[in-house]
Amino acid sequence: MDCFGFPGRANKDPCFLTGVTFPSDCPATSETFVKLTVYDVKDKRQEAGSFLGSATFSVGDLLRAKDERLSLSLRSSDGGCASGTVVVSRLKMGEMEEAEHITTEAPSQKCPLVCESASHSCIDRDHLQTGPVFTNPVCKVYRFQTVDSKWMLVREQMEECTLSFSIPKQLLTLYMQEDMNRVQDLKELGELSPHWDNLRKEVITRYGGIISSYQETLAEMEKITGPSFKQSCCKAQKSLEFLPINLHTQRMRVTCPRKTDASYDIVTAGAPAAHFQGFKGGGLQRLLSRYEAEKKSFSTTYQCIYYSPEHTAKAQEVLSSVSLLQPLIGSLADQLLHAAHEHSSPGLREALKNLSDKTEQFVHTLKDELVKCALLALHAAQPGYVSKNQKGGDRDPSPVRTASPSPPVGPETTLCNNLGGTQGPRRAEDSIPHHKEYDEEEWDRVWASVAKRLNCVIAMVDQLAAQDERNKQEGGGEQQQLADVITSHNPAGDWREQLCPLVARLKECVTQVVDKAKRAVTFVLLQEAACSIPQGFLLQQRRDVVFSQALAVLSCGFVMRLYAGMQDKVFLRQLHLVGLVAQFESLLSTYSEEIGMLEDMEVGVSDLQRVVFKVTQARTDHLSDLQPVVRGRRDHFTVEVPLPGPAFQNMPEEIKEGRPLRVFPVLFNVGINEQQTIAERFGDISLQERINQKNFETLESYYKALSEKVPRECLPSFQSQTDIKELLENLGQNVVAKRRKNVEILWSAAAICRRLNGIRFTSCKSAKDRTSMSVTLEQCALLRDEHQLSKDFFIRALDCMRSRLSHGELGRWEDPEAGAAAESKPTSRHFYPIALLLVSSHLLVVWLILSLVFLLAKYQ
Repeated sequence: MDCFGFPGRANKDPCFLTGVTFPSDCPATSETFVKLTVYDVKDKRQEAGSFLGSATFSVGDLLRAKDERLSLSLRSSDGGCASGTVVVSRLKMGEMEEAEHITTEAPSQKCPLVCESASHSCIDRDHLQTGPVFTNPVCKVYRFQTVDSKWMLVREQMEECTLSFSIPKQLLTLYMQEDMNRVQDLKELGELSPHWDNLRKEVITRYGGIISSYQETLAEMEKITGPSFKQSCCKAQKSLEFLPINLHTQRMRVTCPRKTDASYDIVTAGAPAAHFQGFKGGGLQRLLSRYEAEKKSFSTTYQCIYYSPEHTAKAQEVLSSVSLLQPLIGSLADQLLHAAHEHSSPGLREALKNLSDKTEQFVHTLKDELVKCALLALHAAQPGYVSKNQKGGDRDPSPVRTASPSPPVGPETTLCNNLGGTQGPRRAEDSIPHHKEYDEEEWDRVWASVAKRLNCVIAMVDQLAAQDERNKQEGGGEQQQLADVITSHNPAGDWREQLCPLVARLKECVTQVVDKAKRAVTFVLLQEAACSIPQGFLLQQRRDVVFSQALAVLSCGFVMRLYAGMQDKVFLRQLHLVGLVAQFESLLSTYSEEIGMLEDMEVGVSDLQRVVFKVTQARTDHLSDLQPVVRGRRDHFTVEVPLPGPAFQNMPEEIKEGRPLRVFPVLFNVGINEQQTIAERFGDISLQERINQKNFETLESYYKALSEKVPRECLPSFQSQTDIKELLENLGQNVVAKRRKNVEILWSAAAICRRLNGIRFTSCKSAKDRTSMSVTLEQCALLRDEHQLSKDFFIRALDCMRSRLSHGELGRWEDPEAGAAAESKPTSRHFYPIALLLVSSHLLVVWLILSLVFLLAKYQ
């Protein structure tokens, strides 16, 4: 294995001890060899630093050393002359031994870092805990003193995630397939009047543009090689807009003398947002609200019926359901015939039960009033339509009259009366045109015929089962001869022959119903799309982008959490009974462009409610067969997570049977930077307050559902004795409290998430400065509260985690992109933009005073 170390301060201090830690899950033997490679990072322009030398030793040599120390000479790359000396010592947990240190810029503080490692031989075994979708691991190992003067060992491990690319690629493919199916459905609507035919052509053209754009984006993504994450400098690049920014996982593993090992996981990523499209008009939440308000006027312009978002979602649900149920009913009908061919009465009953369940679900879906009203509207949009209200039988020059808005659907009003919205009721014949020759009851007879065909199949199965039972009971003799005579006179003596005509008629009826329903619902979506031109299509693209980033982040966290909890029976029970809470911590300000980012993120996180996970068994243990697979369409996605055979077999039966695993996403935001200070003093933070209040209610309802299924004592225990109910009460009080930069909201939400076996995510604009500050502070707080970190070591540990090894700067650990570009950042952020301060003379005076104070303090 390789271990990468660094000197303290080149040409001034001797090299600090570079060591390797072997945790219990990655044991070393006396034959294990360790290679130390030392770099000088005094040149800030070099990411990896200049090579000083390397040395190799075996663990056996270290164990045999008398003073438990080895003095090694560093050799150049060609094995030539020595370029220095490094001392390696052996440390046992709990020893009260003075640690080697890295000298920092502060003369009174030292960072007790043991080593930084980019080792693969040890970390590869950790895949059983972190999962097969993580790559390029980087480790730091520290030892800190506890309150009882013992030593704890802390190991940080950061990894990239291959899902940064694979999930967006799969989603793009699904988006294109869904849009191409929609185009095909529009073409199959049949002949329409000139008005509707022109609208159909325009909508198809719009879909074609989206498909072409997505194809180009996918082609560009396929060409990308290099890191498995998108750097923040590329966040506004069109070809990468579907990728999350700086998606990484961070695991802190703690080994203490008096406590079992513990691990704490956090997923970090930039806030899901459409940076390429910009935020001049705001983010998704504001744009969608404005769009829905304007869509009613669009319906008048395009002479179409206004459908509310609920009706549109219902239409998409119906279309998705019938598309899934039709092939399923056909497959179950074939299973019924197979059981009949085998003359298996139990198999026949089981197949009939499954067929009946799915057919009843199919019929229930089609009974929706929306389908019936859509059929009437489609009929009115066809050539030769005659309005019921026309005088003298004249042709209506307008294909469809605009439906006036009406109240939401109530228990005493039909959907036909209320497709409009909110301005007043109208009669059904005024809302949707009628054809004088169209029978409005025809649709009821059509879907009811499916139930009748199913009843015929059920009756025949009952008859066959009863006949089989009689034959078994009667035995031989005259009764058996009589039964043989009855069977011989039956032209369809074989069960399959008797069932086949009935099953065929059922399938045919289902096909006819699906054809009518798909055409009707497609016409609803055509009207919705026609009213959406062009704004609706742009918003859909923006929503696709944001959701793609959010799903990649969520999938990364789910895989990591699943692999970490494979041996936890309580966690697995919670997983399939209730689901997991996914807590997104956002540090965005409610000022300027970050308001739009927060509005994008709010919708993106909310859309994750449409996602479920399933655990499947991988075909092989090869990494390519262990990658998650996304299936579905925009209104519902399923992420399948393959597990190796042995791991899958250890799963509960409910999970192995394919039960959908739900995730409950919640978002809490508290701005913490200087822009948030301006927003709180002179701006508006109502968006942040509304988000926190809404998601607190979601978190509270999740806890209530979990309490009914999983006993509280089975949840993870922590040193802090604060009850979850108390934490929820504290969080509820803080979300309504009018306090500036109330980070107690984030602390309480994070603590609750860990208590509930949840998944933690932390985000800011680019997942760099603010995110790293939050993660390192949280890690040190966990060491203090859960592992008795000495108070004297808290600030040292925090500074050490946040510093570059030899220069005390934010390093590659907090900023994966750190390099030459990072050096151009200003060292101070105390100066506000002058253009903003000039808005008020008072602000300008304050700015001048603060600047003067800062300059005096700096140069003194």
